[in-house]
Amino acid sequence: MISNNQAFEKIEELLEPEFFSSKINKIIFESIKKLVINDQVADINTIKVQLDGNEEFQRNGGVSYLLKLCENTISIINSKQYGELIQDLFMRRKLIDLGTDLINDSYATDNDNNSINLIEKTEQSLFNLTNKNDVSSGPRDFEDIMYKTLDYAEKAFKKSDDVIGLKTGLSDFDKKIGGLHKSDLIIIAGRPSMGKTAFATNIASNISNNNNKNKKIKNVLFFSLEMSSEQLATRLLGELAEISSESIRTGNLTKPDFNKLMISSEELKKLNLYIDDTPALSISSIRTRARRVKRKFGLDLLILDYLQLVNGDSKSNDNRVQEISDITRGLKAIAKELEIPVIALSQLSRKVEDREEKRPQLSDLRESGAIEQDADLVVFLYREEYYLARTEPQEGTDKHEVWTSKMEKVHNIAEAIIAKHRHGPISKVKLHFNPSWTKFSDLADNNHQQ
Repeated sequence: MISNNQAFEKIEELLEPEFFSSKINKIIFESIKKLVINDQVADINTIKVQLDGNEEFQRNGGVSYLLKLCENTISIINSKQYGELIQDLFMRRKLIDLGTDLINDSYATDNDNNSINLIEKTEQSLFNLTNKNDVSSGPRDFEDIMYKTLDYAEKAFKKSDDVIGLKTGLSDFDKKIGGLHKSDLIIIAGRPSMGKTAFATNIASNISNNNNKNKKIKNVLFFSLEMSSEQLATRLLGELAEISSESIRTGNLTKPDFNKLMISSEELKKLNLYIDDTPALSISSIRTRARRVKRKFGLDLLILDYLQLVNGDSKSNDNRVQEISDITRGLKAIAKELEIPVIALSQLSRKVEDREEKRPQLSDLRESGAIEQDADLVVFLYREEYYLARTEPQEGTDKHEVWTSKMEKVHNIAEAIIAKHRHGPISKVKLHFNPSWTKFSDLADNNHQQ
């Protein structure tokens, strides 16, 4: 590089100063890098001027050391191969350090260093090390970007319906949003009893169902921070068998009901669905576990229930708003890195209950405006029936007749309010919702039940 600065261009993305085991070589590389990126010539004289006051440089011979390096120069043709060798040796040293740290931490009796934490910490370190070796990221040629964009546009043009993304199984909803798109962060929010978890489990089971021989198998990872995996499985079983979760839990079943459960359980076993019910996970743990599933099985969708139960990576609990911001930013980063849609359920502020109009607004997103900012799609779930049922007038009055008429119109109807859509207009979709089975479906398919 000193003899021919063009060699720097060949190894610029391969090497960092820390990759050199020799401190003096690290210092000289930093000097060359600084000179070249500032459009200056990096030769013996300019490097000498820049490092003249550096004690390490002087201790190792100064100019005489530079002359010695120039005597052992290699052809610019081989510079990339030598750069790759330096990078490889650095990676090996780091792997040795990681292994040593893992051994020492495994012997330690610190409560924070339980085996699961050690595994996740090591996986995170390995991934970070892999990223140092990844030169595929960074600026891309616009022609290459256009090829991929046109390929996506061609697929959209040739599609048989209005949906190009991952289908949720709710046709009316899919038509409005175009399906779930790779790298998107989707927020599903609502007050309690609006059906957030049911909406998520419906989507998870619809996408991970591999019974359709003509459909490519899709893998779904569901982080359930609120409910246990058994509770979630009970819900899924109730949805598919069309039996209430309460009846399943209490055993209040008829023989035909039990037979339906057995048949449905066999169907559920075929789902390509992975559930992690570890409580209070941090965003880094979620990222590590998602990478693991992606690596082992492939991953098409990640669902998180729910956002406010994620622990921040920061040790400080002083600023929960900032913590939520970090979490949503982390979820968006996971969506981009793994090239999958990420659905995160979110609570809404209690102030919704204090106003006459209960339909949620973006300002109701709890704890952080960053949720709205980072999300590509924000969907609010709203059931007028839930609120109307709590305002029943005295029976036998004119008001009760009016109330009954309103209840009939909104019975088993939910609204999916698309309040933010980065790729399209905001809109609203009416869906059928059976609260007993915790099941959403298209409204047109259930007209007989309204």
